[in-house]
Amino acid sequence: MPKRDNISMSVIRRLPRYYRFLIHLQEKGVTRISSTELSAKLGLTASQIRQDLNCFGGFGQQGYGYMVDQLCSEIGAILGLQHGYEAILIGAGNLGQAIASHMDFTRDGFRLTGIFDNSPFKIGSSLNGVEIQDISKLEDFCRKNDPQMAILCIPREAASEIVERLYSLGVRNFWNFSHTDISVKYPDTIVENVHLNDSLMTLCYRVHDKLQHDAASEEKQ
Repeated sequence: MPKRDNISMSVIRRLPRYYRFLIHLQEKGVTRISSTELSAKLGLTASQIRQDLNCFGGFGQQGYGYMVDQLCSEIGAILGLQHGYEAILIGAGNLGQAIASHMDFTRDGFRLTGIFDNSPFKIGSSLNGVEIQDISKLEDFCRKNDPQMAILCIPREAASEIVERLYSLGVRNFWNFSHTDISVKYPDTIVENVHLNDSLMTLCYRVHDKLQHDAASEEKQ
C-alpha cells in the first residue's frame, strides 16, 4: 500500500479512532459507509477523513463509499496491529492490574507475556493468565524473550532505575504511565506518555469554561 513520507502525528493519532469505530460497524453488520456518514459519527469533516486516508493511498470510490471490512483491515495493517509485538508490564499495582486485566493487547498489536513487581504479596499470582514475576528476574526474562515494549506502571522515583535496566537489555519502546521523561536521556526510544491527570485537568477546564460562559449568557438576559 503506498504511503506518503512525513505523515503528521495528528493523522496517525486519528487512525485508532477510525479503526475502533470500524470494528463497531463490523460488529453491527454494516458493510459499507460513506465519508459523510463517518464524519457525522466521528465529529470530523468528510474532507478531513478523506485527506487522512489519502495519506496512505486510495480508499473507497466516489459516490460509493468505503467497504467497512476492507478499510478496517487496511487501517489495521497501517497501524501494524497484525505483528503482535511482545510486551512486558512493570508494576502490578492498581493501575497495572487494571491495564493487564482489561486491555485487549492482541487486538491492539501486542502480546503481554510478562508482568513484574517487587511485592511478595503479588509475585506468583496471575493477571489475565500472565504470572507476576519478581522484578529481580527481569534481566533473565528479557534476554530469553527479547520484548519489544515495556509498560511502566510504577512511581516516578522508581522509573529511572527500571528504564536504565530495560534500556541496557535492548528495550527501546515504552508505554509510560510513570510521569518521568524517558526520551530526554534516551533519544532513540519511542515513548507514548500517558498522563491521566492532564486529561482530567483538561476536562476541568472545559467544564469551568462552559459554566462561566453559561453564567455570562444568563447575566446578559
